[in-house]
Amino acid sequence: MPDRLPTGTPHARTGGLPDREQLRAFIENATGRIGKREISREFGLGPEHRQALRQMLREMALDGTLAPAGARRFRVSDRLPESMVVQVTGTDADGDPIARPVQWDGEGAPPIVFMHPELRGRTALAPGERVVARLRRTGPGRYEGRTLRRLTDAPAQVVGLFRALAADDPAASAPARFRPAGRLTPADRRAKAQWIIPHGEDGGAPDNEIVIATPLPQSGPGLHPARIIERLGPQGDARTISMVAVAMLGIPHVFPAEALAQAKAARAVAPAGRTDLRDMPLVTIDGADARDFDDAIHAEPDGTGFRITVAIADVAWYVRPGSALDNEARLRGNSVYFPDRVIPMLPEDLSNGWCSLRPDEDRGCLFVTMDVAADGSVAHARFGRGIMRSAARLTYEQVQAARDGTPDPGIQSLPAGLLDSLFGAWRCLTHARARRGTLDLELPERLVRLDEHGRITAIAPRIRLDSHRVVEEFMIAANVAAARCLEGRHLPCLYRIHAPPTPERLESLRRTLDTLGLKLPPVGSLRASDLDHVLQQVRGTDQAALVNELILRAQNQAEYSPDPVGHFGLSLPAYSHFTSPIRRYADLLTHRALLVAIGLEPGPAPTHEQLEETGEAITRTERRAAQAERETLERYAATWLQARVGTVMEAHISSLSRFGIFTVLDATGTSALLPMSALPQDQWHHDEKTQTLLSRDKTMAFRPGQALRVRIEEACAIRGTVLLALPDTPRLQGRRA
Repeated sequence: MPDRLPTGTPHARTGGLPDREQLRAFIENATGRIGKREISREFGLGPEHRQALRQMLREMALDGTLAPAGARRFRVSDRLPESMVVQVTGTDADGDPIARPVQWDGEGAPPIVFMHPELRGRTALAPGERVVARLRRTGPGRYEGRTLRRLTDAPAQVVGLFRALAADDPAASAPARFRPAGRLTPADRRAKAQWIIPHGEDGGAPDNEIVIATPLPQSGPGLHPARIIERLGPQGDARTISMVAVAMLGIPHVFPAEALAQAKAARAVAPAGRTDLRDMPLVTIDGADARDFDDAIHAEPDGTGFRITVAIADVAWYVRPGSALDNEARLRGNSVYFPDRVIPMLPEDLSNGWCSLRPDEDRGCLFVTMDVAADGSVAHARFGRGIMRSAARLTYEQVQAARDGTPDPGIQSLPAGLLDSLFGAWRCLTHARARRGTLDLELPERLVRLDEHGRITAIAPRIRLDSHRVVEEFMIAANVAAARCLEGRHLPCLYRIHAPPTPERLESLRRTLDTLGLKLPPVGSLRASDLDHVLQQVRGTDQAALVNELILRAQNQAEYSPDPVGHFGLSLPAYSHFTSPIRRYADLLTHRALLVAIGLEPGPAPTHEQLEETGEAITRTERRAAQAERETLERYAATWLQARVGTVMEAHISSLSRFGIFTVLDATGTSALLPMSALPQDQWHHDEKTQTLLSRDKTMAFRPGQALRVRIEEACAIRGTVLLALPDTPRLQGRRA
């Protein structure tokens, strides 16, 4: 939605540049994030004011009057308004809710709001619930909140582990009518308190079951009763783990009947009106476990360079604007991938059927052909609507093995030289990447392997091969071509933007890298290539994982916006998403815009405001999916480690704090905490300047990047948390989850 601006203010529509106080007052009173466009409209500014306004905003950001709020957007820094919408994120040890502002785009962590308990007889606030709260500042970044109005339509839900009442539980000695059936430990690690499940409200759940519960009215201070409304499965079954994140984050996973009916009614496209690509040996290259194939590639020599073709499933043919399929796809925003399942953006009749580029089957596609010169420059990009027939469904490992000299029969049946041309075009494209100076982070990914019974057999690193890089460069070239095509025709486009890191984050990164003997250029002149140069210095060393993580933390998150801010990491002025419309709604919008641009669809094109609203919505769903996938991996890892409590493993320190040492376990690639209480008895000093934890006599020190041998002390599968100890320290008494 467009930002709602205050009207009737004395300074509105003055036609002149406002002073600093007028500008601050306007941004403070406006609802939403404010940028130069909204300011210019409010004060009646013209192009002649653009440079002066930009300078004023920059100065106010540097002196702390304003704070960044996303790409080229600002908010007034310092404090929250007297009332605003907050979302409950957890509970304190007494069970009282803790909340955060729903809208927060400032630097650092959002302020924390300690909510007052609800009135007697009203259900307690549960994690995920949103309320309008009256706020009172109690200190820097801390507020006290009271509920004015609850906004959550559906009853709040708590996902967690139900444990039947144990004989040694203090509540077991209570009179029968007050004795609960058991307790619920929330899966949300930010919730510090347990919920009680009264008799008759356990839904028949057995001990050690993962469940969904809804809060009941409070019967007294500190008492938080809840009713179990759904059982997800036993804690020991790895197949229930992904559903914890789905339930906690409210990810839609059941399609409406109308959307399913529309997908089921889909049929093959007709060749009429389409470019016939069926004689071109296009191939898909995906992971071995992939089920939907939405992109296919081809390359052939063309002089000193190559002509490449990227063909993408024609999802726009089947998913029409405003249809039930379209509404559900926008709501989901993207597919979500778990080790045991996929929550798709589109029903399987499309995602695994008519929109999947299966080998030897006719499929509709949107395609782009591009001429790639020897130096990697791309020219003569031409988009069209076609019909294709994939020549082969290949895997990354299969292609890499063939490249390394051991082709299998499936590869040998392809036209001679096909793979050579793909790799040749890739080498050309890498020259352009090197010239641009991109940021190439090496972030370890882990693959969870399950057997047919859902048991975890291994957690192994996901190896990145040259075959992955081939597909990646082809997709980047196609995405850039799509953005340029739409820009050239002056059509609105939903760009994939990645704003540069803020000066504050870069300065913090510089200080930390200094302690590691690594240098950065001055903040004002820093480019992605400078950060990549640092990465190359540590590549292959013990510092590599830490430095990659530090540089990642300094980055702004990528998002979707109709404003062409550019992509810092890829060093590109304009970039869109075009290549994955089965699993990303942004790509579907790009397809629709391209079809209008090349005269195959009548339009109309969406407005800037409509794209802005959609961009914000699907940015949120993308981040929700990333959170779900990350938390699920942590729960799988904790489940795997439960059977290995007491085992000594290798780890590396990722960061230090006053309450412990955060590490990454080499075996699982997941985080684990070595608490201060697990260190040898001493007085420890955390030196923030050198990022070092020192013992009193300075004979022991812990630093980021340092290798450690640690013992698995405790693993909580439902929360995905792991506590560590040093190998030579005594075991702690285990705690009942």
